[in-house]
Amino acid sequence: MGQFRHGSATTTHAVRTAIQRSQASLAALSREFGINPKTVAKWRKRQTVEDLKTGPREPRSTVLTEAEEAAIVAFRRHTLLPLDDCLYALQPSIPHLTRSALHRCLQRHGISRLPDIGGDKPKRSKFKRKPSARAVLAI
Repeated sequence: MGQFRHGSATTTHAVRTAIQRSQASLAALSREFGINPKTVAKWRKRQTVEDLKTGPREPRSTVLTEAEEAAIVAFRRHTLLPLDDCLYALQPSIPHLTRSALHRCLQRHGISRLPDIGGDKPKRSKFKRKPSARAVLAI
């Protein structure tokens, strides 16, 4: 398997390793690899050659407060209602709640999918076995 590079990456693992091992100046390395000197400086400082994750370390809502999120999570765990039913039940108490904000909140807390309940679905049965074409011709 190859390495994953994001769309704007200008270096590979091999180039990053060469940058970290080299004693040459930033300007010389940037000319050699055809990259910005700031990129060379960045990879010199790092301990690994892997890209760091971007974005927040702890995802949180920009729309909902922590208290509202706690209320949503408690409501969902207690009622086990589908997404739209939760939305309609919670909107009177949280007027700015949207369907997408609710779904993202439930995903963050790992409860966006309802648990499978065994009694709701009928049991699956296998098809009846029919004699094969060869068995019919042999008869």
